[in-house]
Amino acid sequence: MLPAVASSAAQVREAAVLAVEAGVASLAADGRPRAVVICGMGGSGIAGDILGGLAGLGSPVPILTHRGYGLPAWVGPVDLVVAVSCSGSTEEPLSALEEAVRRGCRLLVVGRSGSPLDDLGQRGRAVFVPVTQGRQPRASIWALSTPLIVAGHALGLLHAPVDVVEAAAVTLEQVAGRCRPDADSLVNPAKRLALDLDGTLPVVWGASPLTASAAYRFACQLNENAKLPAVWGVLPEADHNQVTAFDGPFAGSKSSQNEDFFADREQDGPDAAQLALVLLRDGEEHPQVARRAEVSAEMARERGVPVVQLLAEGDSALSRLASLVGLADYATTYLALLQGIDPSPVDAITSLKQRIAPPMLAQ
Repeated sequence: MLPAVASSAAQVREAAVLAVEAGVASLAADGRPRAVVICGMGGSGIAGDILGGLAGLGSPVPILTHRGYGLPAWVGPVDLVVAVSCSGSTEEPLSALEEAVRRGCRLLVVGRSGSPLDDLGQRGRAVFVPVTQGRQPRASIWALSTPLIVAGHALGLLHAPVDVVEAAAVTLEQVAGRCRPDADSLVNPAKRLALDLDGTLPVVWGASPLTASAAYRFACQLNENAKLPAVWGVLPEADHNQVTAFDGPFAGSKSSQNEDFFADREQDGPDAAQLALVLLRDGEEHPQVARRAEVSAEMARERGVPVVQLLAEGDSALSRLASLVGLADYATTYLALLQGIDPSPVDAITSLKQRIAPPMLAQ
């Protein structure tokens, strides 16, 4: 998994070239679509969240990530449907793309060349961007996301010209340098973060549309890489529900609740995991949301919940997002290794697909 994460910058550069060669700019020939609907699952579906997070509240059209079969009833020929699947055989986006072809929607397809998704896209005269194979979907996040970003720039949904895309690749290279395996935990931010999260139940909050997408990605990587449950949310909404977990049974530690220091550890078992709050921060937060983030962190600490705040770095929204996603990808991989877990296999997902495959398609 570490080599795949280290390939992030190369993925951005390669995918940007492939997107241009595929002609994604032609999607703007008929003007802006009424809406953009990205159809994908798992690591592929997060590409839609990244596009939406980057466009934020400034997008002139709605951007929706659709995770499921078929399409919403309102989607039609004036909308752009984007089908994303690393393997090109994921059944949900195939179902959505089939419906989009039937309705005559404008189409962009990102996936494996020669796959069922590619074949179906050709029937609908979709713009097709191939994805280099050999990595798991979650490890191909930039190969899957970059074509959408390039297309979004062409459509005027966000600002991501060539120099901004290249700057994001440089940011990912810098993250890889700081988080490289041979860097000691004293100077490696990803290893430090893994140590902070070891033995905890992570709660990851974003504080803006951009960091919300990074928070969801972080939680999914905790699931798939470290095989841990994780909760994600975004402020201010999390302050209206998830914050109450700070008063629950997983807040604080046993030692802060008059633990019996002479208890038999073998007989009584290990301490229960406690919550840890990870706040993903961005310099362009709403002022009141920034205030909420600080107060929420104070309240968590007062209740014995450790808090880690990670500040996005970079001159553009894309670079800032890349800095957070890159760090989370490394940290969750190191957290898996810290627990003696191989981060690469996702046996439960594989088993589930095998069980539901007939008569459906397997991803």
